[in-house]
Amino acid sequence: MADLNYIRKEIERMRTQVGRQRKEILQLQRAGISTASAETLLSRMLGKIDTLCDQRDALKKTDTNHNKGRVLGGRRW
Repeated sequence: MADLNYIRKEIERMRTQVGRQRKEILQLQRAGISTASAETLLSRMLGKIDTLCDQRDALKKTDTNHNKGRVLGGRRW
């Protein structure tokens, strides 16, 4: 299974791509061009993000060092 930091970076990268895809769909709609294939790609991208978020959440639950020894503000005592 992938590293927690890798999954977080991948989620961030995919969200950036989703934003670009949405802008492209708007441009196509303004130009009067069909956006069916672009919307299909967007839905697949959003599904991939959901899968990555599920993986991230599962890794966070199994990570024993995640909240150990921390107080509000993230300090270690």
